[in-house]
Amino acid sequence: MVHSDVSAIAPAHRTLTQWLQYLESIHPTAIDLGLERCQQVADKLGLDFAASTVITVAGTNGKGTTCAFLEQTAIEQGKSVAVYSSPHLLSYRERVRVNGKPAADAAFCEAFTAVDEARGDISLTYFEFGTLAALVMMYAWQPDVVILEVGLGGRLDATNIITPNLAVITTIDLDHQDWLGDTRDKIAVEKAGIMRPGIKAVIGEREPPASLLAEVERFQADAVWAGQDFNISEHSEGWQWQLKEHKLTQLPYPGIPLQNAATAIAALYQLGWLQDREALTRIISRTSLPGRRQQLQEAPRVVVDVGHNPQATANIRRWLKDYQYDNLYIVAGMLKDKSVAATLAPFEGLHAQWLLAGTSGPRGLDGESLQAVLPETERQNSATFAQVVDAYQHARTKCSQSDMILVFGSFLTVADVLALHTEKFTD
Repeated sequence: MVHSDVSAIAPAHRTLTQWLQYLESIHPTAIDLGLERCQQVADKLGLDFAASTVITVAGTNGKGTTCAFLEQTAIEQGKSVAVYSSPHLLSYRERVRVNGKPAADAAFCEAFTAVDEARGDISLTYFEFGTLAALVMMYAWQPDVVILEVGLGGRLDATNIITPNLAVITTIDLDHQDWLGDTRDKIAVEKAGIMRPGIKAVIGEREPPASLLAEVERFQADAVWAGQDFNISEHSEGWQWQLKEHKLTQLPYPGIPLQNAATAIAALYQLGWLQDREALTRIISRTSLPGRRQQLQEAPRVVVDVGHNPQATANIRRWLKDYQYDNLYIVAGMLKDKSVAATLAPFEGLHAQWLLAGTSGPRGLDGESLQAVLPETERQNSATFAQVVDAYQHARTKCSQSDMILVFGSFLTVADVLALHTEKFTD
């Protein structure tokens, strides 16, 4: 449906799909960093979260899983909680959760209508419009806890119009350099922009650039730092987390990256929510997030992960050692505005069977371009495909029950395989 057709439908009568089509067409660019336009609309909407504990989470990797851990903790403690995150995998409704459940279509449509009325002639990007709609829903719910996952950077991201009680920065690595800067120091300044003077903060990056230390000092934030204030150690019987006199031992290994769980526990400490080992064991066992080291089936084992930058793929290379398999088939698809060669570099010497797929859209990258920058040890066992589904289906025809298929790259890549499994495959 074209934009003119959607515009002809009265806002109160639009479906969620029609609203999303409308959002995609009302701003000239997909990304337009800056807070002024969003702040003007938010002021008109009267958004106020003084009655809620607001947690804003920024970082290159680990934002979604850290938010999921904090969300699960709030639920465990009987607090009402709303989460805004992005992007989504299969349904836009994934972007806003209330007490662990996606918001209803009707709630989105009502919120979009409210934002559209309030904005007047103010132009908003797809993300900005969606962020404001999420805030409208959360304001109506008045939850005890609001968790906001930053979309891009932090300082100029639409989520940053809301003042948090706690700022969490998970990791700092090269990603979105066109928008955030081409060094870790520049990117760290953008991430640190979610802080406010004197508030509590958690830094999950174990090797913070100097600029991040300077920004925390400039804000005079009450921060705890990974590797300095809180530490983890791994043992055969479980892992240990410690901050000052607080020591939690024999914790079960989580279904999310260990460092993200450790950062989330540090956030609990900063909030005064830190619980005993038994309660944390329940929270850890119940915390997961689609597309993050998610196993879709066994025999053959299929695991998907949305890792799409060098830090994320280095983590993938490490956790691959946890699995046993005869042969490893890797389906990869990425976007062209990523550091593609650096993202593939950690797989040097893995000697996997590579199936490199093209991704669609204006940011899409073809499989041949991926193959050209694949480490030499891997390139000799690689093939290219037009689409992710084609590559994945080919991997399934080649592998045996004792093999493993890993799918990684953009959210679009993982979403294609998740959608296929939803339609065709079961465990």
